[in-house]
Amino acid sequence: MTNLPKNYDPKEFESRIYKQWEEGGYFKARMKAGQPSYSIVLPPPNITGQLHMGHALDHTLQDILIRWKRMQGFNTLWQPGTDHASIATEVKVVERIKEQEGLSKEELGRDEFLQRAWVWKEEFGGKIVEQMKKLGDSCDWERERFTMDEGCNKAVTEFFVRLYNDGYIYRGNRIINWCVDCKTSLSDAEVEHDEVAGNFYHVNYKVKDSDEVIEIATTRPETILGDTAVAVNPSDDRFKHLVGKTLILPILNREIPVIEDDYVDMEFGTGAVKITPAHDPNDFEVGERHGLEKLIVMNEDGTMNEKAGKYAGMTRFECRKAIVKDLDEMGLLVKVKEHNHNVGHCYRCHNVVEPLVSRQWFVKMKDLAAPATLALETGDLKLVPDRFDKTYLNWLNNIRDWCISRQLWWGHRIPAYYCQDCDEIMVADSKPHICPKCKSNNIKQDEDVLDTWFSSALWPFSTLGWPQQTAEMLKFYPTSVLVTGYDIIFFWVIRMVFSALYVLDEVPFSHVFIHGLVRDSEGRKMSKSLGNGIDPLEIIDTYGADALRFTLATGNSPGNDMRFYMERVEASRNFANKIWNASRFIFMNLENSQKKEFKREDVNEALELSDKWIISRVNSLSKEMTENMDKFELGIAVSKVYDFAWSEFCDWYIELVKQRLYSEDSISKDAALYTLTYVLEKILKLLHPFMPFITEEIWSYMEKEEKIIVSSWPVYQEEDEFKSEEEKMEIIINAIRNLRNLRAEMNVPPSRKAKLLVVSNSATKAVIKEGENYFTALASASEVSYMDNEDLVPEDAVSVVLDGAKLFIPMDELVDFEKELERLTKEKDKLESEIKRVVGKLNNQGFLAKAPQALVDEEKAKQDKFEQMLDAVNQRLENVKAKL
Repeated sequence: MTNLPKNYDPKEFESRIYKQWEEGGYFKARMKAGQPSYSIVLPPPNITGQLHMGHALDHTLQDILIRWKRMQGFNTLWQPGTDHASIATEVKVVERIKEQEGLSKEELGRDEFLQRAWVWKEEFGGKIVEQMKKLGDSCDWERERFTMDEGCNKAVTEFFVRLYNDGYIYRGNRIINWCVDCKTSLSDAEVEHDEVAGNFYHVNYKVKDSDEVIEIATTRPETILGDTAVAVNPSDDRFKHLVGKTLILPILNREIPVIEDDYVDMEFGTGAVKITPAHDPNDFEVGERHGLEKLIVMNEDGTMNEKAGKYAGMTRFECRKAIVKDLDEMGLLVKVKEHNHNVGHCYRCHNVVEPLVSRQWFVKMKDLAAPATLALETGDLKLVPDRFDKTYLNWLNNIRDWCISRQLWWGHRIPAYYCQDCDEIMVADSKPHICPKCKSNNIKQDEDVLDTWFSSALWPFSTLGWPQQTAEMLKFYPTSVLVTGYDIIFFWVIRMVFSALYVLDEVPFSHVFIHGLVRDSEGRKMSKSLGNGIDPLEIIDTYGADALRFTLATGNSPGNDMRFYMERVEASRNFANKIWNASRFIFMNLENSQKKEFKREDVNEALELSDKWIISRVNSLSKEMTENMDKFELGIAVSKVYDFAWSEFCDWYIELVKQRLYSEDSISKDAALYTLTYVLEKILKLLHPFMPFITEEIWSYMEKEEKIIVSSWPVYQEEDEFKSEEEKMEIIINAIRNLRNLRAEMNVPPSRKAKLLVVSNSATKAVIKEGENYFTALASASEVSYMDNEDLVPEDAVSVVLDGAKLFIPMDELVDFEKELERLTKEKDKLESEIKRVVGKLNNQGFLAKAPQALVDEEKAKQDKFEQMLDAVNQRLENVKAKL
């Protein structure tokens, strides 16, 4: 057996090991029967850049589960892939074309633009995959998919056509999120809400043929031009007499009605709400209930249109300033009140999103949502932790129709076709040759593409070959678990659930393991604007992938955010170094041994107390970690193996057996070497899902036939349970720890041996007798003596109290009195000098006259303290002199 290099350097082996795994086919899912399957579909990262710390956490947790299940004997599939990220990628490609060619996408044309988008995909999609490999992702790369590859495109088309034919997809005018800069509709997931400082503008609307007014409050005065009603609550007596009457809209002098609707909150604002159905999602619903006109007063580029009267051509914010000025001059502006409120911004260009009625494609959601609700309520789907059940159900219970069309070029083009002669709409999986209504062949496909989430919703089964009933579908669907952040539960998770239930009548996964966000050390969300992002690749380059993975796993608790500290990464690397050095120590002793292989039956009779203790402890650890992993408590599991490996194995067991390794007793030595290698193997296996590279590298020096990646996960074995030995060692370790602490408090170096006196009951005495050599090895005991009672113990002995025993060390054994005399004499001289200095200062009349009273009091306090310390030193000196 060769030994490990002296220094732990992950750069020396991480890339080499990953290449070995790939070339050996260890990540591949197998199609042969007879093995239980376990599958995870990777949330596909966007092809818009590089992986960030959130990806690193997400991927680490998935890889831990996959590696664990692979070791448990499951046929695992971790399905990888990337997402075309429609709007995000289009923005990036547009920027690149403008920068490199000086052209807009319209000047370039659709076909040329799409060619450049595919070039982008090849460039950045490849980079992301390489980054995932750096992290150690054990995906089946031969099955890598892309949300716009041919198979996924067929699945998307099939899904759209089915929904349309079943009456779930329609085209209509509804309120949507509109980005005036990207000039496209946005899904809710593509809108980021930020609190901004704004105003509440209070405006009077005159009642027709009356001196009365109704005061309303709005944060967007420019939308007044699109008002078609003012609503009040039916229970609000303040406005009962005005319901059904007509108001004169300010500026435009248009007549609008006063209506009643339960949507109005009587306690908020003035209790009267302006209704602008074409420019507010809540107002749109009110307008639908009351049959109000949807009056669009804004263009798609954010400028006011001709229906805005004299404000036509102004931007929405220019219009806001102008209309407020005009209202003030007309005496209709009551007041302006500062108001902070959440405003939606486009997640790509960060401009303020405008709610706008637009002709788009929608999915009717009410009936599709019901089975997704039932799946959670019946337990077919489980969220971990289950506190997110409420979030899931609330969103489904309040779901609105889903706008799925986007005014973009990069994405799945909507499979809808229009006859240019009779306006017939045809939805099909390929372009129709002739219009079924007028027989014209003048047919054109819809220019828009589908929302990115529409294709992502099919990801768990489209990647396995749906709509075909493939062998992969039969073997790996439904998938076992989805690992994702809580921020996309309703944007992605719910869409996958209802889509799968619609086409397959089965949930896409049985569990959703939800994690939180990775925040900086101050608890802030990592972002470009704050400049607090941490590049996981830089961490890997400096500390290694295992250190990063271990840090992310250790700090993980299902559903909770975690703070990222560089100090913890360093601690993780230190732990890796600890395991490396412990392994190297064991291998060194194996090299020096006559035997190269040890079997339990050969050493069973020679196993000592500490051997059985550590074997039993790692046996219990295997059981506990498996239970934690089953409950997705990965952070608890990894903390347990950390504590065991660092403290019980390295700090205690290895230290306890060192004297046996250097002894001439070959039987005892062989038992120790067997135990060291046996437990090390278990530790490496238990650590492998969390720290795959270092465990595989150390494993390779153990000359095993198989790699650790496919070795068997440790399981609890009754024959390895030694409860009595565990209890005995707990007593011994507790005693040694207390003795060490006592000596440390007294500044006694470990090299100074001291007699240990024991007064105890018979049971504890037997335990200490059995572990006497441990006390000499680790508690610096020169010998262990047993006393029947405390009367025989020297009066000045210091003690440690245990359950059933008292341990004493005579003071004479601990202290070198001549050296102590020398030290105390120096301490006495120093204190006397300090007292002299303070007394001199306090006797100085000049100091007392000029110094503040606080400073004088401080010097007096110093004098008292030094005099008390001197008394203690003098007393100690007398005791020491008496010993000499």
